[in-house]
Amino acid sequence: MTLDRYLLKHFIPVLLTSLAMFMMLVLLIDLFLHLVRYLSNGSSLQAILGASLFFIPKSFIYALPASLLFASSYTLGYLYAGNELTMVIGSGIPFWRFCAPLIAAGIAASFFSFFFEDRVVVPTLRIKNQLTDALLRRVNEENLSDVVIKAEGGRLIYAVDYYDPETRNLNGITIIELNDDKSFASMVRSPLAVWENGFWNLSDALLYSYREAYLRPAPLPPTTRYREEPETFRRSAVSASDLNAYDAKLLIRDLRRAGLPYLGALADYYHRFSFSAVSFVVIFLSLTMGGRFRKNTLLMSLFASLGTAVIYYVVEMLSMMSARVGLLAPVLGAWLPVAVCSAAGLLLLGRSKT
Repeated sequence: MTLDRYLLKHFIPVLLTSLAMFMMLVLLIDLFLHLVRYLSNGSSLQAILGASLFFIPKSFIYALPASLLFASSYTLGYLYAGNELTMVIGSGIPFWRFCAPLIAAGIAASFFSFFFEDRVVVPTLRIKNQLTDALLRRVNEENLSDVVIKAEGGRLIYAVDYYDPETRNLNGITIIELNDDKSFASMVRSPLAVWENGFWNLSDALLYSYREAYLRPAPLPPTTRYREEPETFRRSAVSASDLNAYDAKLLIRDLRRAGLPYLGALADYYHRFSFSAVSFVVIFLSLTMGGRFRKNTLLMSLFASLGTAVIYYVVEMLSMMSARVGLLAPVLGAWLPVAVCSAAGLLLLGRSKT
């Protein structure tokens, strides 16, 4: 339809320009947060730029909702200021039908942002954090040392000195088995455990158990009992926000099975979906702003976009913090900001001049 092409002709250039602007803003904020420490540690310009390069995908995800809101509200405001939007509505074309390309763009952006974050942002952000840790000379948060895992409802406790993700070996492993009443039953110690045929093959393992009122060691007979999957030890060292959706789901399963706290991981998992929906919600909000800015359209659209983004991220921060500590259900904590913005959009849409 001619009007669809006309609307997109105005919308797409503004979207691309605002994306570049907001991405640059996010990149600069991240850079200046660490710049003093970068320079004090003698980091080279090339190393600093290299770390920032891997932050570009994450800055895109942060900038996309604000850019969509700015581009759509500015486009509609520009058309309204030139009386073009008034002519379209006066010709009998419903306002929602005229904005259908923007609504479709919001839906497409929501699906795209989810898969883009899952496949691109998660691995690149992990690399960026590793490079930043190296430049700041701090310990990498994805530490695979001193890993502790509970299995079988807490009856088995694995304590590992170091998990090697490349060979999938456990170095320096201690396995404590508890009775049903959580009292001590036995302990196994081994310098090395190798994953073979679906179970851990323990080298030079010793079994410690009580005999004649003393804890005595004995060679551990060959056994296939210990079957905790290798990826469990890697997932335990990271948070759900550092994993793709599938691995985050497995992490939550591991935490639940082990009887460990999992509300924070579950909230982060739901947040992966709710944040993707923001791209559509902001398009919905922009429809309410289309007839409000006849003067200073550029400036007012920019202020509206930044103000909405600040309000959203504040509400999101509070709701996610509440979900992680158990004050809100994880799914409610993740989706509450989206619900608040949607409700605000419905309220404003009823009072929209268009």
